[in-house]
Amino acid sequence: MLTETGKYVAFGDIQVHEVLKDAIEKNILPGTGVSAVEFWSHLEKLLAEFSDENAALLAHRDELQAAIDEWYEGGCKEDQEGFLKRIGYLVEPPTTKTTICVTNVDPEMSLLAGPQLVVPVDNARYALNAANARWGSLFDAVYGFDVIPGRPGPGGYDPSRGLAVLEFAFKQLDGVLPLVDAQWAELASIWVDHRSQLVASTTTGKSTGLKSPSAFVGYRGNANKGDLVFVHNGLHIIIKIHKESQVGKQNSMGLSDVVLESALTAIMDCEDSVAAVDAEDKSRVYSNWAGLMRGDLETSFKKGGKSVTRRLNSDLTFRMAGGKGIVTLPGRVVALVRNVGIHMRTDAVLYRGDEAFEGLVDALVTATAGLLDLRQVGRNSCTGSIYLVKPKLHGPEEVAYACRVFDRVEEMLGLGPKTIKIGVMDEERRTSANLQSCIHVARERVVFINTGFLDRTGDEIHTCMHSKLPVAPKGAIKKAAWIQAYEKLNVIEGLSAGMGMRAQIGKGMWAEPDSMKAMLDQKIGHPLSGASTAWIPSPTAATLHALHYHMVDVSAIQKTISVDPSAVLKLREQLLQPPFDDTVFTLPKGDIQRELDNNAQGILGYVVRWVDLGVGCSKVPDINNVGLMEDRATLRISSQHIANWLFHGIVSKAQVKESLMKMSAVVDDQNKGDPQYTAMKGGGVAFEAAMDLVFEGTKSPNGYTEDILTKARRAIKTEKNKQSRL
Repeated sequence: MLTETGKYVAFGDIQVHEVLKDAIEKNILPGTGVSAVEFWSHLEKLLAEFSDENAALLAHRDELQAAIDEWYEGGCKEDQEGFLKRIGYLVEPPTTKTTICVTNVDPEMSLLAGPQLVVPVDNARYALNAANARWGSLFDAVYGFDVIPGRPGPGGYDPSRGLAVLEFAFKQLDGVLPLVDAQWAELASIWVDHRSQLVASTTTGKSTGLKSPSAFVGYRGNANKGDLVFVHNGLHIIIKIHKESQVGKQNSMGLSDVVLESALTAIMDCEDSVAAVDAEDKSRVYSNWAGLMRGDLETSFKKGGKSVTRRLNSDLTFRMAGGKGIVTLPGRVVALVRNVGIHMRTDAVLYRGDEAFEGLVDALVTATAGLLDLRQVGRNSCTGSIYLVKPKLHGPEEVAYACRVFDRVEEMLGLGPKTIKIGVMDEERRTSANLQSCIHVARERVVFINTGFLDRTGDEIHTCMHSKLPVAPKGAIKKAAWIQAYEKLNVIEGLSAGMGMRAQIGKGMWAEPDSMKAMLDQKIGHPLSGASTAWIPSPTAATLHALHYHMVDVSAIQKTISVDPSAVLKLREQLLQPPFDDTVFTLPKGDIQRELDNNAQGILGYVVRWVDLGVGCSKVPDINNVGLMEDRATLRISSQHIANWLFHGIVSKAQVKESLMKMSAVVDDQNKGDPQYTAMKGGGVAFEAAMDLVFEGTKSPNGYTEDILTKARRAIKTEKNKQSRL
């Protein structure tokens, strides 16, 4: 029986905030085939069946951490590997070879290699930008960023910069789509003949063509204004010809742009990049995800003084090479949704009077919204799958738990077994140390594993907090043996489980959205490592990173990677050696202060936007005013780093407070041009939250930041609601 209690509506043992109830019943359920009565019954059962197990898993984390703390405090007398096995932290690997056996996986998640975006799904504009980032203009990316020297001149199109962009583009085409005895810059014309076959000639009248004619896919338009489509390493390239355009007039063939197939997939994030602390926030998160699955999400905003409406792009159609049909290419990415971890709770739903485990609510709501895609076939997954990413899982026991939750959700929604695929974030120490077993228990669902340096380092620091040695400075951590072992093992374990070009093996984020030249120079290392995808911070970055997947044949690289047992054993040993350094005790005071200030500034710069503005992901200037794309993972590593140095006496509590006070003035100055920003001035809710994150860092479970942030954000929202009623 339904009863009203304040702002909550009761359905048996659960109480649902009226804002969330309305959002689910009005924005999500219509079109799914699931009635409101059925949905709330499903949620009640899911919480009843899994809440106790969820709580037990969290208690087990605490038990393991307490045992590790005691081991360190006792002088590490027992061999580490033997100790970790004895307490159940390390498990025995599967007795049989693990081979994934996942069915109905979209090619973007399996056969193809390319960039992946991660965006906060509570921001409709960002979500739409990501969904539409399947295609991107190479000319725009190069013209507007630091890929080539200089900056565009004022007053519209800069012809001299345009020529430099053309030179860059022609060089890329020569490498990816080489011509027979000619270069692209030498072409006078390229189009199709009466048989719809590609023909080209140079400015000297010489006929030429592709060295690999099968790379030509299709075309549309005409020789003066048209598009030619090619494919290389599975990724499509659209060469746009417009001889009367500004760019087209600057070259003999009339090339006006090169459009690259860019982001193949995007993670719509409910977790680290959002600040969703209550029913209002969660309703926006869920409604936007449902809009993406239904295909009708749109948003309007002001740009250049004009109102702009953004919606999902349509697919692209071309006449097939040879003229024998139509070729259709996807206009959008394949979207995954990242749920929250099992440690999160939400007051949007209460179970038997307590805040419900948010991960369970996420699983049912996001999967239900996924029905909107399955019912309309082809808006997102062409194979009938729903892709859910689970973060912050600790070891195979928790991965198996997540899979059982998905089993039950499928039963409730009438989905076929294993319709819901799982992406496993390899970002916690116990998962990294048992990755083979994690993949094994999810072998019928897993389509994605991904490394994340920031979270993974945060957990490393917290797990080994009671070591006799302090953690090294951040710069040194990146060079430590354990992080190299971590990155290599992720690829090796994935390949040994048969994930090569059958599932995504991913790498982490490029955090500097304005530094595209550096990204082009450095991020090629990810496909060279055998990873089939890597995170980038913007659609522009996706377009430029796509070049790397033309330069590198990931499938070929994966076939060359050795899975030598002795080498793997050595890497696993290195993985368990934390990045701690006794030389930190003798670091010059100036070096210690710079490291402390850098961490303090980064913490405050992120926390103040999270707490005061509800912004979970944004470009935050660092201490050197370099804009970095930050989310909660950055906060975790920085707060744990200071907490570690405080614990080991490298810095004092007074020194930390002084640094935070000093850096709050820096952050205030960096944000003075933002009309929404309220200066901290060394105080306020956000500043106090930053203090708590550091000084409670050794006590916060696994070094997670969410509880402190959520409490602070709720306080701000409560105060704003009070003020609005005055």
